Order: sequence, then C-alpha cells, then structure tokens
Amino acid sequence: MNIVVIGTGYVGLVSGTCFAEMGFNVTCVDKIEDKINKLKENIIPIYEPGLEEMVARNVTAGRITFTTDLAAALKDADIVSIAVGTPTRKLDGYADLTYVFDAAKEIATALDHYAVIVTKSTVPAGTGYKIREIIQRTNPSLEFDIASNPEFLREGNAITDFMEPDRVVCGTESTRAREHMAKLYAPLAKAGAEIIHTDIISSELIKYAANTFLATKVSFINEMADLCEKVGGNITDVAYGMGTDQRIGNKFLQPGPGYGGSCFPKDTTAMVNIGERALSPITIVDAVVKVNRARPHRMVAKIIDAAGGDIEGKKIAFLGLTFKPNTDDVRDSIAILVADELARSGATVVAYDPKGMDEAKEVIGQTVTYATDTDEALQDADVMVLATEWSEFCALSPDTLRSKLKQPIVVDLRNAYDPAAMQQAGFDYISIGRAPVFAYSGEQAALARQTKTA
Repeated sequence: MNIVVIGTGYVGLVSGTCFAEMGFNVTCVDKIEDKINKLKENIIPIYEPGLEEMVARNVTAGRITFTTDLAAALKDADIVSIAVGTPTRKLDGYADLTYVFDAAKEIATALDHYAVIVTKSTVPAGTGYKIREIIQRTNPSLEFDIASNPEFLREGNAITDFMEPDRVVCGTESTRAREHMAKLYAPLAKAGAEIIHTDIISSELIKYAANTFLATKVSFINEMADLCEKVGGNITDVAYGMGTDQRIGNKFLQPGPGYGGSCFPKDTTAMVNIGERALSPITIVDAVVKVNRARPHRMVAKIIDAAGGDIEGKKIAFLGLTFKPNTDDVRDSIAILVADELARSGATVVAYDPKGMDEAKEVIGQTVTYATDTDEALQDADVMVLATEWSEFCALSPDTLRSKLKQPIVVDLRNAYDPAAMQQAGFDYISIGRAPVFAYSGEQAALARQTKTA
C-alpha cells in the first residue's frame, strides 16, 4: 500500500516514519519547503528518542520520501492521512480546523482515484463529515471514503506507542474503507495489537475522551496533594493507595506543577467548547481546566515562600523547561510559566534544560538567563527548583547540590528526591503534597540563638 501523510509535525512525522518501518511506501508532504529540505538531509525538526535513526533507516531503504508536491504524492495513494495541526482558537477555545479543511480541499483537487482519506489530527466530533462535504463539493466525481484514526502518542515514547500500541482506533462507514484500515494495521494486529473498529464520530470522541480523562486524573491528584499539605497527609502514600485499585490504576497519579504539552491543554479546552456547542456541558473537564490554570501561580507562591517570602535579587537555579522529560516541546509548559513569573517577580532565574533551551527562548526570550549546563545553573544559587524530571536532574546527589548552592534550599515540583535524605544532608526541602523539612533554616535559627547568647 502507498501511504501519503500530510503534515510533518510531531504526529505526521512519527506516524509516517512508523508506517514506513512497518513496510509501507510512505510520502510525507508539507508546505514548508525548508522543513522538507532538512528532512531530506535527515535533519529532524523535533526531538524524539529513536526517530532520527528510524527516519534515516527508512530513507535508505527507499520506503519514505519527503516532498512539497501534494499532487505528485497522491498519484498512487491508497490512504491519505491528514496529520496537520488543530490549535486552539483564541476567540472561543474551539479547535482551529483551518489546516484540516485546507488539506481536504487540496486533496479533492489533486486526487483522481479511489483512496481512503484518514483524519489523524485531533478533531471535534463530526469533522470527518465536514471533510467529506468539502471533498464532494470540490470534486463531485471523486470516489473516496473517509475514516478517523486518532493517534495516542506520548512525547518521549512515541515510537514505542505507535509500534506497540494499547489499541488502534479506526472509525469508518464502509466495508471498503474498513478493509483498507485493517490492511494498514495488519502488521500490528499480527503482533497482538487490538484494532477497534467503530463509527467516525465515536472514533473522534475516543481521542478527546481519553486525553481529558487523563488530564482529570492529573488535576485530581494535584488537588489531593494540596489537601495533603493542608491536613498533614502524604500524597505519595495516597496516590499509591489509590493506584493499587485496579479500577483506578497508578498511571497519571504523580502530583506536580500541572499538565502541559501539545495535547492536554488544547484538548481539554476543546472538549469544554464541544460540550457547550452541543448544549451538553462537560462540567468536570471545565473544572479540570480551571485547576490547571491556577497551578503555575501556586507553584510560584510555594517557591517564594521557600525563599523566605522575598525573591527580589535572589538567584534561582531552575532545572527543566520542557513540559516533560525526553522531549524538546515547551508548548503550554508549566515550567516555562513558572520560570517567567519568578523572573518578573524580581528573581534572577538561571535555567537549564537538556533539550528545550532554544524552544524556550522562542517563548520567553531573555526573561531568564540560560545556563550552559546544570553546574552553571546551580552555582551560588539561593534556591534550586526542579521543574522537569529529566534523569540527570533526578540523579543529582545531595552532596553535589550542597557543594554548588549558596543556600541549601530545594523546591522539588516533581517529588524526585527523598525528604529524609535531603533533611539529613542539611536542606530545606519543599515538595508537592508531602511535609516539608527545614534542616537549613533550623541551623540558621540555632546559629542566631548562639550569637545572641554570646
């Protein structure tokens, strides 16, 4: 089968490359000529573990090519996958489908034979029907089918998620389209993947329902962490006790600064808007959005409090800018928002991230200072903030931190360190939903008493 993937962003490039790895002939199309030229030179526009090597391998094997010429790409296409962006509209929070509908018009103009036109982008319920209307109106004589095939890729683990999926969802409304989708995913089905065949609208809703439910778990455990801080509980034990219940599960029950990235913020906002338009309010997801929106300000207040109530002129070593480790994505990153607010509150924020430095600069510019490595960020800092749990940050020993920091104060927004070990090493250590320890401030208080007595 010949597969055409329109869009070489995160979803399009990963999907196209994995289809090629499965043995299909894949053409990835994008309007941005510079991006296509770089891809031809194996310069990958995103960081995703293993992707660069997989692209190179399939280019060499002749299974994947990159072009700006959609008409040429469609010449022998059996399946055309739309994988363009659906950003949030600033006006009303609804998914902006401009790129999707533009792609549909261009497909209708250039395609001259039967193919299944698949929506891989995350789109509101009913979008597939609108795509069909656009194509029929543009090219009434074209024979085609539409399908919905949402992606469930976690950044940092996308290749494994594609090649070893929990499930593959295919929404179709004709036997011919279903047969094409079954053939497309036959290699994964043979490897044991469950292929869920459903209708188009249900397929579109599954994607939103899955993402918003996971976001709900994140906001829920964050509120439980806040409650633990107020009443004296330990969120680690609470989350473990919840997660061992098979009806709940332990995934997405790690407290932190809030969810971010390219999916959850966009999809939760869109889901609220979808419900409003359908006169069926999704009030739980609305509350989830509000909880997450307030989260960065809570984190900033926590850091300022740890610094003694005033951060004016103080150096803050800020570790992590991406919304999660193993990616360079800073879209809607809570870490970015916290770093920016701290800097605007008078602190000297010296930030370091293994992969997201250039991307962060595009978002917040020179509001913060960018270190060249972890040591530079830590050196003589008054407070250290762990914002993204990159493995190299989590591996830092208390002794290393103590040797670098001006004052041993650590605010851990990812609960990466052991409170007892940090206290034993002489730190003031503040985490999420766990009792803080104040070894350093205790030392200072004792020293002050001794000085006064003398």
